[in-house]
Amino acid sequence: MRFAEGFKFVIGVDTHKRTHAIAVVDDRGGVQMQATDTTDPAGIARLIDIAHAHAPGLRLWAIEQTGSYGASLAVELARRGELVVEIDRPSRPARRNGAKDDGLDAIRAAREALGREHLARPRARGAREALRVLVATRRAAMLARIAAICQLKALVVSAPDELRESLRGLPTRELIRTCARLHRMSAHDDERRGTVLALRATARRIEYLTLEQAEVECELERLVRQERPELLELVGVGVQVAAQVLVSWSHPGRIRSEAAFAAMAGVAPMPASSGEITRHRLSRSGDRQLNRAIHNIVLTRMRVDPQTQAYVARRQAEGRSAREIKRCLKRTVARQLFRFLEGNSQSTAA
Repeated sequence: MRFAEGFKFVIGVDTHKRTHAIAVVDDRGGVQMQATDTTDPAGIARLIDIAHAHAPGLRLWAIEQTGSYGASLAVELARRGELVVEIDRPSRPARRNGAKDDGLDAIRAAREALGREHLARPRARGAREALRVLVATRRAAMLARIAAICQLKALVVSAPDELRESLRGLPTRELIRTCARLHRMSAHDDERRGTVLALRATARRIEYLTLEQAEVECELERLVRQERPELLELVGVGVQVAAQVLVSWSHPGRIRSEAAFAAMAGVAPMPASSGEITRHRLSRSGDRQLNRAIHNIVLTRMRVDPQTQAYVARRQAEGRSAREIKRCLKRTVARQLFRFLEGNSQSTAA
């Protein structure tokens, strides 16, 4: 059964930074109307009014990029009680004959919605969006901090002899603290003065990024404990992992089944059989950050959870490889997370 079956009209939207293009398509795929307007609140209101005038009755909005350029439109439609789905990846090419413009892309989005069996609802805003931007900011700060530490250590290696010997052998924290407090002296030559300035600037950048990362992590913990404190009770689930799981899952009912959740996380088993060998492997697609979070859960449980350790020992005795065992554990964790999130949501709502 097609997702859009029963709707009289589907409104496809091709989103951009400054303009949105919409196309109203009837339930047989015929184009009823096309329009383009700006992405400011007034332009969005005009597009919605035009769509309502040409699509009376039961209608479905199919919007590209509801998490970026289409976010404002999706939020306004949700506020008005409209049904919105996200068109993320076309199942057929957008340009069969080389023709392409915003209007054709909007028509394609609408017809994609008409032909698909499953369509995703836009992810939630509010606390979930706050978690998303904080998770992304923490990751960027962490990577920048690591790069700066590597740069600092490389600067020490090539520093003038006397300066290098005074810094050699210091632990990383002490090295950062010492370099951040270096002073340039007028008696020093140009090489030493330039190196001291570079060391001090790099060390202070590391200190700033460390404070930034700690501040973001504090806010992440507050939000996770506010939204889903029970998630932290699961073995192997810390604040950072819980935050990523909540960001990817979003809200109850968005993901139709645990199999769909596993596929989204890239932990659904993929057939990889050949000849007399029957086996499966992990998917290389899906949400890789969610996949990483589940991988971290598995590694932690293999280290500290007796039940997981017993499972690993049993599967090793059967001749399974470490990779196959982790694949099975990832799928089990995805099932547990999905049932836990959806079940707790229903019990909370009840």
